[in-house]
Amino acid sequence: MDDIVSPLDERYKTEMTPIFGQKAKLDRWMDVEIALANAHSKLGNIPKGAAKEIASAKPKVQLERVNVIEAEIHHDLMALVKAMSEQAGESGAYVHFGSTSYDIEDTATALIFRDAIAQIEKRLVSLRVVLKTLAQKHKKTVCIGRTHGQHATPTTYGMKFALYYQEAGRNLERLSEVKKRILVGKMSGAVGTMATFKGQGEKIEKMVMDELGLSPAPVATQVVQRDRHAEVLSILALTASGVEKIAKELRNLQRTEIGEVGEAFGSKQVGSSTMPHKRNPHKSERVCSLARLVRANVAVALENISLEHERDLTNSANERFIFSESFIVLDYMLVQMESILKGLEFFPANIKRNLELTNGLIMAERLMIEITDRKIMGRQEAHEFVRSLSQTAFRENRHLKEVFSESEIGKKFRKNEIEGLFDYPPYIGESE
Repeated sequence: MDDIVSPLDERYKTEMTPIFGQKAKLDRWMDVEIALANAHSKLGNIPKGAAKEIASAKPKVQLERVNVIEAEIHHDLMALVKAMSEQAGESGAYVHFGSTSYDIEDTATALIFRDAIAQIEKRLVSLRVVLKTLAQKHKKTVCIGRTHGQHATPTTYGMKFALYYQEAGRNLERLSEVKKRILVGKMSGAVGTMATFKGQGEKIEKMVMDELGLSPAPVATQVVQRDRHAEVLSILALTASGVEKIAKELRNLQRTEIGEVGEAFGSKQVGSSTMPHKRNPHKSERVCSLARLVRANVAVALENISLEHERDLTNSANERFIFSESFIVLDYMLVQMESILKGLEFFPANIKRNLELTNGLIMAERLMIEITDRKIMGRQEAHEFVRSLSQTAFRENRHLKEVFSESEIGKKFRKNEIEGLFDYPPYIGESE
């Protein structure tokens, strides 16, 4: 444990981590090599039985041996080819036949992305169940709505959670839709011409992709084009930002001055090393922090799109970080957010207190609409009238209801009518 550098291997480790592990990567590389050998075998390009022997080599290849070879030759994919060839006997001569490194690597990346996207989809579905439950449970929990950080008009907590539920659904749609563009592979050689396959290139490529459950990239250079990968990372960033939106709202609502909700706090949990009373929203803050990382990786992915000529190597090193990092971090964020929401505490007294904090000013809109509906004034005139009353109420620290009752127009209303206009729960429109 002492030599762990990346928190992805410990603190933020999830079920996503092994999908991007070294062993999983080698397994996916070998899956592609085997599919290529099978295609050659079916077309009679390699000896009968060679593909079977190449496939049988997969469980025998050890990561340690691949690492030893790579240390000698300084090429990770070729190290795998050599290790696989060692285990395939005479048929080892046909491992990697006709392909270039990124035929294998980019196709394998699509396989890894398929598993990784499925994992994110599973998390989003689970999160939506929690959000839906909260939306239904709190559809009558009236609270103050805020715009520009100021009290606006009443809304409900059910509306908040319904909003997040829908956004998570849109991100599920985006992930589903992007699959047709990211789940593609190539078997087209050094610059995309398929020259090594002697006229069988498209046929071989289709056979390989069919076996792997991928689509062939219609045109490629030495690599699958990086706009595809940038799009996926952009969707991960959108999803991370949606999760951050929830976390940021919960952080603000947990402020001491607001105090409407709070993260669950364990009986032995410590909030501060020096302030024993603290109940910090540290999980939500962590979610917000990690969202910045996922978004930042999109900038790198966008830079990778414009490789020089048929490709250069400027994408390679950074992709060893941004692919695994973005998926693992987002997976962790989704796990954390589901846990936060399941343990979320509500403080009804504070919710009620905040509704009443402005002495009825939050019902100014309703008052304006009622005056207009009764045709006492036009809408614009009513707006100016209520605005003036609101300024007076604020300046004199009095309830708007009281100031309105004293006005000439207010005297046209019965007392119970005025009371009704300042009753918060009914003024939530169609939020339920």
